[in-house]
Amino acid sequence: MMIIAGNFKTNHTRSSTLSYAKGLNQFLRDRQFGAEVYLFPPMSALAYDDFSHFSIGAQNAYPVCGGAYTGEIGLDQLNELQIKTLMIGHSERRVLLGESDQICQRKFEFFAHHGMNIFLCVGESLEVRQAQKVREFLALQLSGIDLSYARLIVAYEPIWAIGTGVSASLIEIQETHAILKDLGCSRVVYGGSVNPQNAREIMSLDGVDGVLVGGASLRLESFCEIIENGEMK
Repeated sequence: MMIIAGNFKTNHTRSSTLSYAKGLNQFLRDRQFGAEVYLFPPMSALAYDDFSHFSIGAQNAYPVCGGAYTGEIGLDQLNELQIKTLMIGHSERRVLLGESDQICQRKFEFFAHHGMNIFLCVGESLEVRQAQKVREFLALQLSGIDLSYARLIVAYEPIWAIGTGVSASLIEIQETHAILKDLGCSRVVYGGSVNPQNAREIMSLDGVDGVLVGGASLRLESFCEIIENGEMK
């Protein structure tokens, strides 16, 4: 079963996300796809109707139940909204907001202890790839993570391919997913300029268990096409 997730990042409003989610739910209900579908909207759009054919996830949370952490949300808020899925360590948070591997490990440990579904994002810079240090870099990002945790999905997103329109080559994707599998990751999805034109080829590769889609998920029609491609791989 393919895992197909859409990350809105800081796009869409509460009202536009609700409209999108209703359309996505209808699409999945009508076609009875076998894919495991997730949607990560902005924080302001997390609380709305329950959708039975896909799961809503949070793009970030702080590893506490609650407390004096201005600007963050914790487990209490996620539980109230019935959010059971969380993204940790997206490269934009690592690069722009300085989230370290240690912070990501703390988040993983806390939310795994509370049974959350976790998308853990990993990926190297172009400099690391050119230096042929990809395996060592990914191993460091996974250090301290319980890779046997049954609710873990590792999202491989090479930093140099996120939002650039340039996806990694099929050979690069397959080789890197093989590295992650060898390191002990059970379920690994690819993210990095995934779109309707390349999604089917990417999802057909050995070791690729699905995709995490950024910009191409912002339009419902585009995201639905990617889901269809996952069914036809």
